[in-house]
Amino acid sequence: MDSVRFDYPNAPVNPKLKALLAIAASVQKGGKNVTSEEVAQARNSGATDLEIHDTVLIAAAFCMYNRYVDGLATFTPTDQQQYDAMGARMAAEGYVAA
Repeated sequence: MDSVRFDYPNAPVNPKLKALLAIAASVQKGGKNVTSEEVAQARNSGATDLEIHDTVLIAAAFCMYNRYVDGLATFTPTDQQQYDAMGARMAAEGYVAA
């Protein structure tokens, strides 16, 4: 996972995933940064138009969510134990706190 996060072009994943990750990285910079060459590479690697569409949609959504959360100055716990506790609570009680 870390190799994909930090260096996807050299990560041990298939060419289709690398091509889709390249599109996602371009979306991260701005939607108009996706090139026809990147789309062609994804298609040549076996990606369907739906997979390319979904890659753009998901990457754009994450960009929006991250900006939204950052704009609200939300707090993100840094202690893994807090996430473990939240996960256990949500598994037992659901997402709405009592």
